[in-house]
Amino acid sequence: MHERSVKGVTYRIVVRGELDARFAYLFNGMQMNQVEGTTTLTGEVIDQAQLHGYIERFEELGLELLSVEQMRETTTSPSERGES
Repeated sequence: MHERSVKGVTYRIVVRGELDARFAYLFNGMQMNQVEGTTTLTGEVIDQAQLHGYIERFEELGLELLSVEQMRETTTSPSERGES
């Protein structure tokens, strides 16, 4: 069976409140950084349904959503990405 690669879009999501590593599993491997009372999550989101799921999780955790930003994609060659 072949694995199908799904290419998403990178987002940066900022919430008020500091999430610790215990909550990382809720956000499918997104990078979490805590700074001065906020948490920034950065990572790939495969579709709008996943993005809305993350937003619902913030609400469930009682966190205020401060911003959602779709990151610009940069064009890199396969060699720069480590591909052959």
